[in-house]
Amino acid sequence: MEVTFCGIHGFGEAIGIDVDQFRVFWKLSFTDEHARQVAYRLVVSEKKSLCFDSGRMESCEQRNILCKPHEGFKSTTLYNWTVTVWDQHGNAATSSVNEFYTSYPRCSRLLPPYSMNQTYMPHSSLIFRTWFEDEANRWKAVWIGDGGDKPIYLRRNITFQRKPSRVIVLASGLGHFNLTVNGKPASPHVLDPGWTNYHRTVQFVGYDVTDHICDGENAVGAHVGNGFYAGDKGDRFFWPMYEDNTYVRYGNELCFFAEIHAHYEDGAHECVISDPTWKVRKSATTLANIYASENHDRRAYPIGWDAPGFDDADWQLAKPLTGPRGKLRYQSQHPVVLHDTFVPVHQQVVKPGVIMYDLGQNASIMVQVVVSGRAGAEYRVKYSETIGEDGLVFMPDPLFKEFETSVYSKVTLSGHGEQEVWTPDFSFTSARYIQIEGASLDAKDGLPIVHSLTARHISSGTPQLGFVRTDKEDVNALINACHWTFSSNIFSYHTDCPQIEKFGWLEVTSLLFPSTQYVRDMEAVYSKILDDIIDTQEPSGLVPTMAPLIRYMCGPMHDTITWGGAVCLLPALIKHYYGSTGVFRKIYRPCVQYLEYMESRERVGGLIEHGLGDWGYSIAYGNHQANIETAIYYQCLRNVAMMAKELGLANDEARFNSWAERIYMVYNRQLLITDKETFPYAFYTSRDVPGTRDRTMVAQAVALQHGLVPPQYRADVIKAFVAAAEESGHVMRAGEIGLKYLWNTLADQDVDRPDIVLNMMRQEEHPSYMRFLRRGETSLLEFWQDNCRSKCHDMLGTIYEWFYDYALGVKPLSDGYRTWRLRPCFKAEFDYVEGKIESPYGLISVRFDRRGKQDAMRAVVHVSVPTGTVCELILPNESSEVEIQREPAKETRTLGGKTLKLLQGCYRLDITA
Repeated sequence: MEVTFCGIHGFGEAIGIDVDQFRVFWKLSFTDEHARQVAYRLVVSEKKSLCFDSGRMESCEQRNILCKPHEGFKSTTLYNWTVTVWDQHGNAATSSVNEFYTSYPRCSRLLPPYSMNQTYMPHSSLIFRTWFEDEANRWKAVWIGDGGDKPIYLRRNITFQRKPSRVIVLASGLGHFNLTVNGKPASPHVLDPGWTNYHRTVQFVGYDVTDHICDGENAVGAHVGNGFYAGDKGDRFFWPMYEDNTYVRYGNELCFFAEIHAHYEDGAHECVISDPTWKVRKSATTLANIYASENHDRRAYPIGWDAPGFDDADWQLAKPLTGPRGKLRYQSQHPVVLHDTFVPVHQQVVKPGVIMYDLGQNASIMVQVVVSGRAGAEYRVKYSETIGEDGLVFMPDPLFKEFETSVYSKVTLSGHGEQEVWTPDFSFTSARYIQIEGASLDAKDGLPIVHSLTARHISSGTPQLGFVRTDKEDVNALINACHWTFSSNIFSYHTDCPQIEKFGWLEVTSLLFPSTQYVRDMEAVYSKILDDIIDTQEPSGLVPTMAPLIRYMCGPMHDTITWGGAVCLLPALIKHYYGSTGVFRKIYRPCVQYLEYMESRERVGGLIEHGLGDWGYSIAYGNHQANIETAIYYQCLRNVAMMAKELGLANDEARFNSWAERIYMVYNRQLLITDKETFPYAFYTSRDVPGTRDRTMVAQAVALQHGLVPPQYRADVIKAFVAAAEESGHVMRAGEIGLKYLWNTLADQDVDRPDIVLNMMRQEEHPSYMRFLRRGETSLLEFWQDNCRSKCHDMLGTIYEWFYDYALGVKPLSDGYRTWRLRPCFKAEFDYVEGKIESPYGLISVRFDRRGKQDAMRAVVHVSVPTGTVCELILPNESSEVEIQREPAKETRTLGGKTLKLLQGCYRLDITA
């Protein structure tokens, strides 16, 4: 009996928590299959002082446990917390000690104002008094910089009173910053802080730098670059540009602040802040365009600038700055970090002075280039997802040829006679091919010599959760392509592509939530996206199609419920997949406001059809607007009714249930055809061509997956769906929205057509996943095209959900996988499937194997069921039998039937279907 893991819902890290309440969870390991938690006790303390004690709570719950101290949390304080659980026999287990550090849970969320004229408006004057009261519970640092919009270095020497027991830095730098202490990175983070609407929210980051601190003098350094905050196009490509060659900046001065909190064993606390005593100078990186374009002059790099003993006499004093308008909020999502290292699988001198490197995999990357050469020599680094027949970088889309010439980094060497290492400071892209220009592999032509080139995969630091693989290599290649595409689009929000746009388009958040939760622990990222949505919501209640709104769009590109409806969809998905309702309190009113806005857009009594419809089908012309958008509207209403119930708002619950029922009736009155004149069964039509009836896969699947089909017509609508699929020749006639519902419907137990799924993905011509792979692609493209502008676009990746749900057979039935379903895939062509998922309660592993079996309806399945969960085993028939061995015991028992339950533990199942 053991508590194996504890965490705080919605927080990737816990150094700087700025709220007075949160919810916690834990995982357990019991060896006895019948053992169960019957009670818990949550204790939070600060040194020897008790902050919160739940007492013994008679409950089996392990997630969504509220921690709400009566007087809140103290500011800038380190807390410890533990949980103790009891089983039904009175046995107890206590977790290891967990920690979190607070910032300022009850403050204005603004740095104090800094008067630029201390002669006329000194801080001692009455107008500033309230801003400087209650010092212990307010921010004290000052935004500083040099007043310019080019990257800068900032530094400060610090000598502590004595050796601290703990040193915590709370800091932010806009657009991005890299923090160092005594010449070493303060953390493995890159691109801190997360992207936001900086007019509304600015994230700050917490670092525990205790191990970096030495006796005597210490140096704290910050390298600050532009990011999206003060976007710098330079002479390169910059996607947020408008048609008139302008773009919106949140600010025009790069800025930074820090508070260094030193804590001592005797309880003393010292705080060093950013202020005009810090030193600043321009960076050797003179262009920091986040779209993979930087200029770096190594001759201007001040070696040792962030280490103790550095002579900064010729540096300027930092200027106090007004800073951004947004309020400070802790970076609650996991930081962005560097993961796998790519070593080129091939390199070639394409022509004199031009070297092409093939990484073998398209993914989001930061490169590292090691070069030597004379002082002042320059080389350029270009990136591409495609190369042309001439072996050079190539952009297939003629509208984006600028990518071939205007996305690059220029590096100037210092020429000190040693190998010089360059990696981007503040930019990244997705690429498989790296082109080095103005360099060589040897010294024969006098150009700089490239000694090595590698790349690191850049993505969110969210924990990776598992894998799935089969005995079909083409399927495994597609799974791999999906995985890399997803991982390459998860940062501080979910991007659509890491190359051209880097925008937070919202449709992928809900469409791909079921897929990405198999790949990464996404709760904190999606919770932060809800903050972005709140910041972006307009006074009318409209939620735009992207959040943050980095580039304003118009018409359906701005107002589409399959995008903006994420405000109502994500909270329910977080509850379903992670068993957490902590976001409901902050998101409920924005949800209500959004639905009240959407009510004003209803047509013919309740249909919504003013958006993008099934985007991506026939590229971007729109179809199935009424079917898809009204179904999402209905789902949003049901979700808000559920949230109202959870929040104890009975009148609201009744209101939204009644509203949803009205939309249900209108949907079926307008779109369900029951007269059997066109086909001998009921079916759903679109309203794409007024006055005509059609019967598409998308129309049937959307209604089925959103619970809109009256029970008496379900069999008919399934028949219509299958008929449409057969008539198509098993071709994916769907865009990115409808595609998900095709896979979900084909996986449903009363449809169960894996053959159609596999035929669709293997089509020779587009739409076809395998056509991508047969042409050598290693990630997903934006549209069903051979020559696509973006080749790391994840919106078509909803097929990934099918590999776990159907091929592996694992699907959550109740919140947080408390009850989950295992349905071995006897009907599919796979003879072997294995996978693992680190679920919210623990590791689920499944291995299905019928290789070498003469009877295809016999298989051995190994499965592990996490403590605290129940696995519902679904077999093909009522006559199916299974011999169950709970390992490591040797005894077996034989059971029959279509549905069986497995309690926690590891099992070998010999199944005769």
